[in-house]
Amino acid sequence: MERGDKWLARDKFEHVLFCFSITIIFSLLAFRTRYPFLRRRSIWFGSVVSLAAGTAKEVADELGFFMSAGASAKDAVADLLGIVLAVLLLSLTKSLSVIKSDQKVQIQGLEIV
Repeated sequence: MERGDKWLARDKFEHVLFCFSITIIFSLLAFRTRYPFLRRRSIWFGSVVSLAAGTAKEVADELGFFMSAGASAKDAVADLLGIVLAVLLLSLTKSLSVIKSDQKVQIQGLEIV
């Protein structure tokens, strides 16, 4: 476990990118579902799916399913970083869309909704 595992390796970037992408994709899919319960919790759902995928990858590494040195705490941190970045982006996007939909813009006497 963690033999020769550097913090700034290409592998860490791939972990961040993988979990970031999984979080974004599954959050957007959940947001587009017909179930209101899932739509309201779409970011949470995407995060949980991504965390499960990252954890499954680390377990598979430790069990020797992939050509790797085993599970790595640094990989898990990179996974969490990807999830956190995706959650921040999704939350920011969601809050900006709420602000935009609540505002009315007036341009030279014309009201744009």
